[in-house]
Amino acid sequence: MKKEEKLARGILDHIGGGDNIRSFTHCMTRVRLDLKDESKADIQALKNTDGVMGVIEDETLQIVVGPGTVNKVSDQITKMTGKRMGETVDANEDDAVSLKKSELKKKNNTPVKNLLRKIGSIFIPLIPGLVASGIINGIAGFAKNAGVDETETWIQILTLLGGSIFGYLAIVVGWNTAKEFGGTPVLGAIAGIITIHPGLADIVLFGENLLPGRGGLFGAMFAAWLMVVFERFYRRFIPNAVDIIVTPLLTVLTVGILTIVAVMPAAGVLSDGITTGIHAVLEVGGPVAGGLLAGFFLPLVMVGLHHGLTPIHMELINSVGATSLLPILAMAGAGQVGASIAIFVKSRNQRLKNVIKGGLPAGLLGIGEPLLYGVTLPLGRPFITACMGAAVGGAYQAIMHTAASGIGVSGLSLIPLIVENKYLMYFIGLVITYTAGFIFTYFFGFKKEMDEGF
Repeated sequence: MKKEEKLARGILDHIGGGDNIRSFTHCMTRVRLDLKDESKADIQALKNTDGVMGVIEDETLQIVVGPGTVNKVSDQITKMTGKRMGETVDANEDDAVSLKKSELKKKNNTPVKNLLRKIGSIFIPLIPGLVASGIINGIAGFAKNAGVDETETWIQILTLLGGSIFGYLAIVVGWNTAKEFGGTPVLGAIAGIITIHPGLADIVLFGENLLPGRGGLFGAMFAAWLMVVFERFYRRFIPNAVDIIVTPLLTVLTVGILTIVAVMPAAGVLSDGITTGIHAVLEVGGPVAGGLLAGFFLPLVMVGLHHGLTPIHMELINSVGATSLLPILAMAGAGQVGASIAIFVKSRNQRLKNVIKGGLPAGLLGIGEPLLYGVTLPLGRPFITACMGAAVGGAYQAIMHTAASGIGVSGLSLIPLIVENKYLMYFIGLVITYTAGFIFTYFFGFKKEMDEGF
């Protein structure tokens, strides 16, 4: 039996079987399961399953298995259960199960947390495309900085491939937004198209030419959400016989006008406020701000809400060409790497050392969850010392004013995306963070008695 097949079987055995799955999907490192009855899941047994690096109980049960592995395990779950990713199976729940789900949802649905979770669900499916395009952009940018003529055909092709998704990101964001909120995806895509349509520049409104892309992804998301709201509103009283024609017609007309007149200007103010505010915080706060941002970033990662920051990164890229926030936050994962190396050096527990060996390659490439859930968080104190190491690196990156032209990666993988030829400065920041995480953990974070409890 293959490793991924065995892991998938172990997961199914400890969640009440495939019949207990309503739907499932995955991100870069986690299998996300929506269960019909959470009480059937044996969380402790899941955590002890070989290959499982961590388990997060939220609206969905999130099982961390690591990059690459997550795709293969998800494929095995589909083969074993016949359920495809994203496909929802109706469940007849009894009152007790419904009550428990309702209580769990209420517990986890604070307004801010719910908003970040929704935004994360919109952007998680886009991450592979953002990663691929960002790296291609980085390669093209590196070549240009090295003196390659921009008119070279292969450079033009790379620039085209790398810039495609970023140029039309509002469309797929609009699609995913409408889908996430239960509307018709294509209407959300139309909302995104409206916000970036070049024809806006030819329209004069209130004495000024409209600006394509005004409000960025914030405008696209809000316009797509309005599509869902008005689609449901009109469907209440439109006769079924003409619903397929009249409902989308009225929805697009209403939301299209609202988007041009109100949504884009308001989103533009919000976008300008966020980008200006972040730059002001980093400019005024300097290393202190960078240290705090990097040091406290991991709690967001722990509950899967870090994807909610994606539109902020994208808005920084859209407005000034790069995000200065990403290199700072990337130090959070680097702190985990340094802490894990320190544990590897001091530990005598072979199982713990094997987990670290398995997680380090991904950690170096910027995917810190295997080390976070498999090593530092279960041990406790090393998690804190890893965050301290991240704070040191975040402070350094803030001082150096490093920034990235793309998103979706961190760690060593982020190097090609660093702008203004500050590749070496960013790399030095990684080394500083690895070292700080190592020192803090070696001397203050890991005690030998922790070997016994792992």
